Amino acid sequence: MEQHKTGFKPLQFLFRIFQGALIGLGAVLPGISGGVLGVIFGIYKPIMELISHPFANFKTHVPKLIPVFIGGVIGFLGIANLLAFFLTKYEYPSVCLFIGLITGMLPSLFREAGEQGRSRGSWVSLVVCMAATFLLLGGLNMASVTITPNTFWYVFCGFCLALSVIAPGMSFSTLLMPLGLYTPFIDGIGHFDLSVLIPGGIGALLTVILFAKAINALFTHRYSVAFHGIVGIVIAATVMIIPFKSFAASPVQAVVNIVCLLVGIVLALLLDKFNSRVEVSAD
Repeated sequence: MEQHKTGFKPLQFLFRIFQGALIGLGAVLPGISGGVLGVIFGIYKPIMELISHPFANFKTHVPKLIPVFIGGVIGFLGIANLLAFFLTKYEYPSVCLFIGLITGMLPSLFREAGEQGRSRGSWVSLVVCMAATFLLLGGLNMASVTITPNTFWYVFCGFCLALSVIAPGMSFSTLLMPLGLYTPFIDGIGHFDLSVLIPGGIGALLTVILFAKAINALFTHRYSVAFHGIVGIVIAATVMIIPFKSFAASPVQAVVNIVCLLVGIVLALLLDKFNSRVEVSAD
């Protein structure tokens, strides 16, 4: 009986691949955090334990996380090319759909942020991070700064991507879309462009090596303050990507944008409802 308990379980293996695929989708889809999905599925903690102490936890954690990593790659690469196509062909409706997804996920994100209570520091963190994001992105817009994607910026994209996994609630698209880096980065991934994949991979690896332990400690000891700061960043970055000019372009465009916005909100709320009903063993 003990042998059966610790032996290979095909259904559990496939289910963990499915979980990993959802986390991979969450990492690349705007408005959905791979880290939050990892928390919901009971996978975030063992992933962070492995990243923080790889040698000590290698034998115990890697076997059960292998299917998660396989699924993550499938989910991430499988959607990247499709996203790049829609963002290039139907930019404004796609952006509005993503804004809807982000808006619809905000209630669950805020709920997660308050899971361990809310202090005065939590609210200060939210306001400060939101104001700082508004100032940074608003300043770039006012200065008419145009970011041209290059090796350095793709390293930065990799940093944001890794951050969206190790910091629950953070979606890397939230940081990249206002800077105009999301579409070229996703397009490069979808087409397996090594000039994008290599620097992006380097940025992600460096982020994990340099910041995983610190972020893990921050969320362990200052969970509410850290999570509320992320909520502030998400709110400000989302407002900054709203394509206001497209709503005034034509009545048809405005209607299409509004429909996409509403569809995104509904999809996010349905996903949140589904997640709230899922109970997953961390074993």
